[in-house]
Amino acid sequence: MRKTFFRLLLSFGVFVLASVAWHSCGDGTARLRNDATTQSVEAALRWNELFLELERYAPNYRPCPAARALAYMGLAAYEACVAGMPGYNSIAERALGLALPKTEKNEEYYWPEVVNAAYGYLMPLFFDHIAAADRQKITALEAQLDQKLFEETTESVFIRSRQHGRDVAQRIWEWAQSDAVGHNAHKDPFRGYNWQARNTKPYDWEPLQPGPGNGLFPYWGNARTFALPGAALLCRPPLPYSEALNSPLYTQALEVYAQNTPQLSAESRWIAEFWSDDLLNLTFSPPSRWIAIANQVIQKESASLATALEAYAKVGLALNDASVGCWHSKYHYNIERPQAYIRRVIDPNWQTNLNNPLNSDRSITPSFPTYPSDHATFGAAAAEALASVFGYAYPMTDRCHESRTEFVGTPRTFDSFYEMAQENAWSRVLLGVHFRMDGDEGMRYGTLVGRYVNQLPWRR
Repeated sequence: MRKTFFRLLLSFGVFVLASVAWHSCGDGTARLRNDATTQSVEAALRWNELFLELERYAPNYRPCPAARALAYMGLAAYEACVAGMPGYNSIAERALGLALPKTEKNEEYYWPEVVNAAYGYLMPLFFDHIAAADRQKITALEAQLDQKLFEETTESVFIRSRQHGRDVAQRIWEWAQSDAVGHNAHKDPFRGYNWQARNTKPYDWEPLQPGPGNGLFPYWGNARTFALPGAALLCRPPLPYSEALNSPLYTQALEVYAQNTPQLSAESRWIAEFWSDDLLNLTFSPPSRWIAIANQVIQKESASLATALEAYAKVGLALNDASVGCWHSKYHYNIERPQAYIRRVIDPNWQTNLNNPLNSDRSITPSFPTYPSDHATFGAAAAEALASVFGYAYPMTDRCHESRTEFVGTPRTFDSFYEMAQENAWSRVLLGVHFRMDGDEGMRYGTLVGRYVNQLPWRR
């Protein structure tokens, strides 16, 4: 009797498992059916592509909550499928002290559906504040994949797989909620922060216009990390403050000033705009950029589902921990942006190169302290994570913003992920929103963060 997807939908409320007759006759078929290294990556890839689409328009989600959401969803999908990933360990069990639901012994699972169920459960919870039309995209993708994947396996395997993915995701969500600092941070990105109370020295940060007029996510340095230890939450100190013409800080400020005085070169503008990802509604955020890069690599390599889940989990955890350490350091050192220093010391009329093509906002500076650069920290951490999966000399052409007309998004080609991260860091000097020291320390610190993530016991 032909199975139908619609009959299955009626059975989801009770999740009664039928007996399974799929067993191997000694030819290895059952093992292959239960092995995520042989199954399609489509579900994982499409969910991460949808994340980029939704996060582009999600208010107050950039950059910290985006990194956090990627970490928990990537971890959930990895952990839900790890029993079908030969040679891999459970990070939750071995490193995080988190007990998760187990697969049933000697039972078959269809791992693409496990992935679909995990993302389908978590993504609407992390994006509870987006427009109804965008939330409908989540529902539609889950249903579309459900119908496709249902036809690729037996009904009982499908139901078992769906339930396991949701069970793991539910437990991960419960754990995520126990992080009082990170949970629902997008609903109040300031939490009563008083930047004036800390503005007591010439070098102290203050918000610049246009902008929200306060410091975004000042408390984020106390959010949960996955691999970064407390002793490593603070990066190295910045250059000492000085207005002396021969001082290192003045020299770096002059370097920023010189980029667009008299004007930014075409090559510099290309690099600056290619890596920006600053503006809501225009692109996804800086941490999410590295998931867009991961998506391209996974497609280029025709990666297995197991490899993709490892990459998404590692990059997500690295981005989360980079955000926590970076923001802890930013508000600890509380260093002003180059624009403030340049206008006070060099040229009172100087403007940054960050402009919003969607409105009339010009000379924008991100609304949080400058040191270290979050772009640089995110990039170096993600590059280290990606390199551990795909290689430290992996060449690629980044097509994240190909065909965009609002800014220069022409693809650029690189010899390694680290080279990409280096250019990403330098782009912030070209835009005028960071000193060189911000990017240099972000690269060093982000690499450290990525190595902590890579040192988790991923492999047996």
